[in-house]
Amino acid sequence: MEPASDDEGDTAAAAAPRFLLFVSFLLVCYQPSGRPRRADVPAPPLLAAVRREAPKPPPVRPRKVKKKVYLTFDDGPNRGTRNVLRIVADEGVPASFFLVGEHVFDSRGQRALFDSLGALPNVALCNHSYSHARQRYSAYYAEPDSVVADFRRTHDSLGLATPIARTPGRNIWRIDSLRATDLKASAPAADSLQRAGFALMGWDAEWHFDHKTYNVRQDAETMIRLIDSVFAGGRTKCPGHLVLLAHDQAYAASADSLQLRRFLQALKKKDDYELALATEYPGALRDTLLAKR
Repeated sequence: MEPASDDEGDTAAAAAPRFLLFVSFLLVCYQPSGRPRRADVPAPPLLAAVRREAPKPPPVRPRKVKKKVYLTFDDGPNRGTRNVLRIVADEGVPASFFLVGEHVFDSRGQRALFDSLGALPNVALCNHSYSHARQRYSAYYAEPDSVVADFRRTHDSLGLATPIARTPGRNIWRIDSLRATDLKASAPAADSLQRAGFALMGWDAEWHFDHKTYNVRQDAETMIRLIDSVFAGGRTKCPGHLVLLAHDQAYAASADSLQLRRFLQALKKKDDYELALATEYPGALRDTLLAKR
């Protein structure tokens, strides 16, 4: 037997690496039939969630701005105040009372009514002079210094916490830059009151009453329509804010006080309106302290 040649040994040695390379290639390319290739493996749930666009938040609805109605009562305390006080408390509505200082001290009963008004949390007590001009309005407003003294007397004797006031027998406004005077002859007295630190609030609508019988002239439904009309016509001194003038004495009779209750109940059902205190009127408390004497 002839020994193997050197050429055959060299050929086998050269073939071995090629064979190993071929086997390695097969191992790399081989994948079990039940296992998907790497490129086909789905992304983990967390990564998939990141890749998806985050949902947009729902749109924010703008808060509905309601028109404000300021329920104000003049001339108390008097024989109608007790009914008004009870109805306001029963209906849970805010109300502002413009008080005549002299009326508070007319009797123990009226002083007790004043104390009852002050005990309610949703009530604002405001100034309607001390003498109510003795019903002689032209002569009263002809003396501005006397007018200021009359209002200061009520402010001090009743210990009122607010400078908001209303002139007797006149629809006058002096709240911050808001100025209006129904009878121009009263303007100097009104200016003097403002310089003394009072914020004068007039009215945009009035619930009228008969000055002989003291009965209201409009029923509840008529008053609701009036408020709708004043707002719709833009006839308020401050847009979106309506001051309603009423008088305590007009609700002394049960039939009239019933109209007040029905009015408040109807007003509360109207989604466009909300009742507010005189102290919430724009600018009414910008200067919270009366001028130094």
